[in-house]
Amino acid sequence: MEDINNAILSCKKCNLSLTRIKAVPGEGNFRSEIVFVGEAPGAKEDETGRPFVGSAGQLLTQLIRTYLKIDRTSVYITNLVKCRPPENRDPKDEEIDACSPYLIRQIEAIKPKIIVTLGRHSTKYFQVLAGRDPIPISRCHGNPFHVYFSFGKVLVFPSYHPAAALYNPPLRKEMEKDFLELSRLLNKGPTGSNSVTIDMFLNGNGPWDKRKEGSGNSIK
Repeated sequence: MEDINNAILSCKKCNLSLTRIKAVPGEGNFRSEIVFVGEAPGAKEDETGRPFVGSAGQLLTQLIRTYLKIDRTSVYITNLVKCRPPENRDPKDEEIDACSPYLIRQIEAIKPKIIVTLGRHSTKYFQVLAGRDPIPISRCHGNPFHVYFSFGKVLVFPSYHPAAALYNPPLRKEMEKDFLELSRLLNKGPTGSNSVTIDMFLNGNGPWDKRKEGSGNSIK
């Protein structure tokens, strides 16, 4: 992982390298079963070189503690794009194309069971990676699908970006529901007779395998 981080820190593949203060590779537990993938760093992240350290990061930390019953240091947190777009604009397609191979390398190194996408850009990226037609985050949040990597099948769990939840309070309620469902998948929250765990999903016994189209593409 150190080699990947060093490559990100010195990257000049796109014009974001000309405006950034610091690239933001990611941080957390390299052996975590969970990887959170946001969209791109903001101003505070650009200053510190760390992901999710502003107000959106505080909300994410709170959700992880409240619903998953773990500290954020127990998971790995990164972004689809590793450098801040000027004025916090949306990342451009060419920036995503330049940066996303680093994300794939990170995932291949960590080998998580679940990737939690935060926001529409990271969600769309994994939908396309899985060979699926992109669905708006308002319709697909909380509905997992899977992607194959060289090490096996990974569940992708879409949710809103914490920044969106801060600006739009009703989205925070939806995000809390998503994290409650995520906690059930991870056996961290309330369960019932219809509960499905992530291991059941990865073994092909989850309801999403039956109700969602496609089986996911393999990333070699």
